[in-house]
Amino acid sequence: MSNQASDRLQQNAERIMQMWEARARNEVSASLHQDSLVLQDSLPQFLNQLVAELSATGERTSAQVEAHEVENTRIGKQHGQERAGYADYSMSQLIFEYHILRQVLFQVLEEEAPLEPRERDIIIDLIEQAVNDAATQFSQTLQDIQELFMVTLTHDLRDPINVVKMGTQLTLRRLERGDSHMDVAVRMISAIDRLDSMIQNLLDASRLRAGQSLKFEFQECCLDTLVQEIVEDLRFTHGERFVVVSNSDVKSYCSRKEIRRVIENLAINAVKYGAPNTPITLTLEQTETHVNLTIHNQGNPIPPDAQSILFQQFRRATSAQGQKGWGLGLFLAKSIVEAHEGTITVESTEGKGTSFIIKFPKILDQQCEL
Repeated sequence: MSNQASDRLQQNAERIMQMWEARARNEVSASLHQDSLVLQDSLPQFLNQLVAELSATGERTSAQVEAHEVENTRIGKQHGQERAGYADYSMSQLIFEYHILRQVLFQVLEEEAPLEPRERDIIIDLIEQAVNDAATQFSQTLQDIQELFMVTLTHDLRDPINVVKMGTQLTLRRLERGDSHMDVAVRMISAIDRLDSMIQNLLDASRLRAGQSLKFEFQECCLDTLVQEIVEDLRFTHGERFVVVSNSDVKSYCSRKEIRRVIENLAINAVKYGAPNTPITLTLEQTETHVNLTIHNQGNPIPPDAQSILFQQFRRATSAQGQKGWGLGLFLAKSIVEAHEGTITVESTEGKGTSFIIKFPKILDQQCEL
């Protein structure tokens, strides 16, 4: 193949970069805040790689092809990573930069003579690969930045929340039963607990999205005792609506803290979305190999199409749109239960209410210490 195209590209590289930058300044709004688009990104490296591709003659070995692909991917990812570091850049603007580059390349390289079909194909293929690699890295880098921000934010919020909670609890202990301020203090603690739970959910969801696993401290867990403790705490805030149906000595091997989060989340959801002033029943049963915990509330059923998205993060059923929260509670509940080698399902029909059913492996032939 003739090397005329690669020669023209090499001779006009500086001009191409200047033309591209001038158009990018004029047509990509985010570029207005950058000092030098060319010096701060990977365009010079991309043009050098394109020169090499256009000047290649004869058949290349598989090792040479792989080396070129690796280098092309590295350059595209470098561009995507750089652009993700600027708050003003969006994915569409990143892609548009490559569209401008393709137009400038054809404009300059075809000033003297049309490019051969194979030369055009090389340019188009290399730009398309660069766009894909840059866009993939842009998304990944942006996600990493968001995750870091989320983790930092959630950690920084915990200390002041804990201070407010401790102060409110001390105030509550000093109030006499029947004091008009007691109800206010109880509501404040409930609000603080809800806020703390939302922050913890955000932190855990960020970890899961980043591919990390949640940290559990597994131990023998007496689920009947745990359920009773949770219900006593919930009655303090939500009244005498909770009914526990359970045998004694119901055991599993679990992270007590995380399973408590799951049960509290499901029980509070039953308060929020169930029919007011109706019983919420927590039924603990055991078979030869498993323990089943069912949390049931009365009220309107969850539509079948909504049931399919309940356990997805940031997804909420239409009936829940008016409620406060991140839409993370059930997603995290499912993640926690599955980490315990268990399952969580929902049954919801007209006239029968809604039941969330958790199934855990059972510890056999051991006594539960109270």
